[in-house]
Amino acid sequence: MGLGLAALGRPAYINLGHSDDVADPSVDAMERAAHAVLDAAYEEGVRWIDAARSYGRAEAFLASWLTSRGLGRDDLVVSSKWGYRYTAGWRVDAEEHEIKDLSAEHLRAQWQETRELLGEWLRVYQIHSATLDSGVLDDAAVRRELDALRDEGIRIGLTVTGAEQAATIERALDVGGFDTVQATWNLHERSAEDALSRAHAAGLRVLVKEALANGRLAGRGAPAALSAAARARDTSEDKIALVAALARPWADVVLSGAATVGQLRSNLHADMEVAWDDELEHELGGLAEEPAAYWDTRAELPWT
Repeated sequence: MGLGLAALGRPAYINLGHSDDVADPSVDAMERAAHAVLDAAYEEGVRWIDAARSYGRAEAFLASWLTSRGLGRDDLVVSSKWGYRYTAGWRVDAEEHEIKDLSAEHLRAQWQETRELLGEWLRVYQIHSATLDSGVLDDAAVRRELDALRDEGIRIGLTVTGAEQAATIERALDVGGFDTVQATWNLHERSAEDALSRAHAAGLRVLVKEALANGRLAGRGAPAALSAAARARDTSEDKIALVAALARPWADVVLSGAATVGQLRSNLHADMEVAWDDELEHELGGLAEEPAAYWDTRAELPWT
């Protein structure tokens, strides 16, 4: 498993009940909290940390942790993303938390910012939320910039989003030049799994994000069938949902989005308590939603 920093680098995120996890939203307190989660992750064997320019101060928090712990580039894989700009100004009630811009100009600007913070450690740089309608995969100027970074030894990836995740992955495979792909897969949203299997077979490293569906598959928002399955096995909803993702044969890294040490440790111990099997598949297969409905629901989740 890996650790994603979306919920750790800014005071607001779209995980259900996120505000309950932020005891003190000041910058210094959130940096200490992020370091505590990173410490716990590293101690438990996590070796992939994923950030983004739009995750508030996530890159800065990660850089200060790496420096203070004396970790080098070979000690773990650090990945980040370009494409969104954080605009909330450290406010939970901001009207707009991030703005998307997948232009080559924005790539150049954000790469400089990321390099200043994480250049010593960064190994993977990803397009943040590539979609077919954005045109980013066929943007010649963007591709030249990414190819140049790849020539310098940076692995290039993309993350995908929305109801057309699978089609976006297929287009990325067609145009080539990518080393990793990161997609949403969970018990509610399974539509990308065939494309992810093909990406894995083609040699791309596959990362799973949002395995808990922004908290909808954790204890706070779990559907009745998942809660019943957890009770029957004397475990928790998050563990079953994560084991489902870990069981996919094409999944190389499943990212935890934990905001606290307790959540992280629960996530990381999932496969020690429960194994995905045909019985669970039968019990929980009905949780799958139509992609459009899933993404409409996600778009309505509040930032807290």
